Amino acid sequence: MQEKLKEIFEWFHRNPELSYAEYRTTERIRQLLTDAGIEILPYTLETGLAAVIRGEKKGPVQALRCDIDALPVTEETGLPYASETPGRMHACGHDFHITAGLGTAFLLRERKRELAGTVKILFQPGEESSLGALKMLETDVMKDVERIWGLHADPTNAAGVIGLREGAVAAAVDRFVITIKGVGCHGAHPDDGVDPIPAACAVVQALQTIVTRNVNAFHPSLISVTRIEAGKTWNVIPPEAWLEGTVRTMDRADRELFQKKTALIAEKTAEAYGAQAEAKWIPGPPAVINDAKMAEFAADTARRLGFTVVPEEQSLGGDDFSFYEEKIPGCYIKIGTGKGQLIHQPGFAVEESVLEPAAKYLAAVLMGAYIS
Repeated sequence: MQEKLKEIFEWFHRNPELSYAEYRTTERIRQLLTDAGIEILPYTLETGLAAVIRGEKKGPVQALRCDIDALPVTEETGLPYASETPGRMHACGHDFHITAGLGTAFLLRERKRELAGTVKILFQPGEESSLGALKMLETDVMKDVERIWGLHADPTNAAGVIGLREGAVAAAVDRFVITIKGVGCHGAHPDDGVDPIPAACAVVQALQTIVTRNVNAFHPSLISVTRIEAGKTWNVIPPEAWLEGTVRTMDRADRELFQKKTALIAEKTAEAYGAQAEAKWIPGPPAVINDAKMAEFAADTARRLGFTVVPEEQSLGGDDFSFYEEKIPGCYIKIGTGKGQLIHQPGFAVEESVLEPAAKYLAAVLMGAYIS
């Protein structure tokens, strides 16, 4: 199994594809599943697919989500099986997720006489877009699923370590765009117009007070302005300025507060400078919330198999796994892949020794996870 998974993993690592363009990736997954005699569900998806293993004993319908897309990152690992596509890399471990999901499918297929219930394995496109889960949810794949499991490579922990906790583990991810409208004029005569740039700078500073003065200090949250744009030349005051950024929250009420306050602060601050502001809010996935019973079961299973279990680190990063959890209970598991560069970095790498243990662990969770 380890040698088989190693070969599979290296192929996916060499052939990364970006969100919604995972064509070769999808066909490779399809071929490997077909060769193993595993049923593929007949959904019309441009990329990605869902497989199913039907156990011979009565039990729940569960799902395992494995994301499949790569990132626009130039690899600097020096691995002999490094990306063969310049500017693209599996820098978030999705090649590991695919391989672990396939290994889990192979094991469950071999043990379907012992499997209680049904397991669907979702090879999901476009996670890095934050909306790929919605592609899966456009099908009826989840209509009978009672609980869902997710996994993620964790380079902050050694191989053999599983990270788990109940409750919030990843943040809601939202985006905002603020347009500040002034009146353009010559740079030598600012009194003839309304300069949107000082107003924009004031809005940037004022937005931080949402975190420092409006949100409970024990609630993880942040607001980051990541883009400021205004003007085209050195001696003209422009008529408009634009701000763009992200808000990350764990608490639903905090998320609503940020949306209201971002718009209010932008509008009133700009008004104080004689300008006008319009704030656009672009919602992303909600927070990832681990079901308590599922997290406890996953931790007990890990210990039984000889893994070390540590508290899963909370992150203000997000994952569209949360869209599934809006419908059913879920649990997002961090699997230690060897300490090294963090995800989304050009030197990120997964220790291949984790491939077989990860598949065996996930198979064990799915085979025994009848949680009342």
